[in-house]
Order: sequence, then structure tokens, then C-alpha cells
Amino acid sequence: MALVALILLPYLLVLVYALPFTRPVSTLMLSELVLLRGYDRRWVGLDSISPHLVRSVMMSEDGQFCFHGGVDWHQMRGVVQDALDGEATRGASTISMQTAKNLFLWNGRSFIRKGLELPLALGADFVWSKRRMIEIYLNVAEWGPGIYGAEAAAQYHFKVPASKLSARQAALLAVSLPNPITRVAGKPSRGVQRLAGVVERRARGSGEYIRCVYE
Repeated sequence: MALVALILLPYLLVLVYALPFTRPVSTLMLSELVLLRGYDRRWVGLDSISPHLVRSVMMSEDGQFCFHGGVDWHQMRGVVQDALDGEATRGASTISMQTAKNLFLWNGRSFIRKGLELPLALGADFVWSKRRMIEIYLNVAEWGPGIYGAEAAAQYHFKVPASKLSARQAALLAVSLPNPITRVAGKPSRGVQRLAGVVERRARGSGEYIRCVYE
């Protein structure tokens, strides 16, 4: 019964986190507390986050965010086929899947985690609006050692509030998300700067791809 309760708890929390006044924390944040390290996270609403960052993260992490129900099945089928063919698999995680992982699961690749992640992403995407999903994601994403959320990241890397991030700063934060420990937004390598330039251009032309957040 304890195991069943542990499995069902995230689904209950999905309902709780739909309430706009709740401020979810990630499993990584909880681990920081358990290890007595502490962390910096300053929750801000989506209207207090620069649209540059919203566009950049969506175009960098999940260009189909507005058009899927939590899982991009087309991309997922490609990954499964690559695995069956014995080829190296590419990432197919949507923002919904990453949010579910951050809130309820753990880092690291495993079929068990992915099996738990998929229904949680589908459930969260069904219950939450797209605005709420991206708001939560941008407030729990890791952007450096002990740095979580857009506000703490903007202050740490660029000494500005999240609402004042420029297009280039937003792009640098977006491309650092896959590995914020080695990709340091405030001190980008040439490779990171090049990727940021690509994301910045995509963000400028995002148009219909972000309508679900700003309509």
C-alpha cells in the first residue's frame, strides 16, 4: 500500500499544482535540502519573466510545445526505432516531460524513469494550461549549482531580474539547460555562443509556435 501511495502521490500533486498560488519545488531542490546545501530559487509569475526567455526555451527545448498533449509521439517513435536499430538515441523529451521529471522523478536515463515520466507528462498537460506548464518549468529548471528558476538564474548569471533579460541573455540561458554545469550561461564558450545565436533567430520567428502561451 505504501508503494501504491508513493506512485499515486505525484498525480495528486498534479491537481494541487494546478492552483495558481502553489509554488512547486523539484526533487533536485529537495535533495539540496536533504544534503544541507541549500539553493536559490525565487518564484516569479510568467508575466514577470521576459518573453525572450519563454520564446527561447520553447524553441530550444520543445518547438512543438503548443501542439502536443505532453508527449511528442513522432519524435518518440524515432527514438524507439533508433534504439531497436542499435543506433545512438537522441533526446525526445518535451517541456511537459522535463517538468514531470523535475518535479517528481530523478535525473539519469532509465526505462523505469521514462515509463513513470510519460503518464505524468500526459496527466500534467491535460490538467494544466500551457501557460501554467511553462511557468512551473521556468521556476524549477536548474541553471547552475544550487540555482533554480528563471529569476535566480537571471540574477546569478547576468545581474538582472528575469523580466529584463535581453534576447541574447535569454538564448544563452536556454541553450545551457541540457547541462547547466558545463554550459555556463554567464560565461559561454564559443560553442554555446554559436548555439545561442541559432536559438535567438528561431525565437524571433517563433510566431504561431508560442501562441498557446500568449494568446
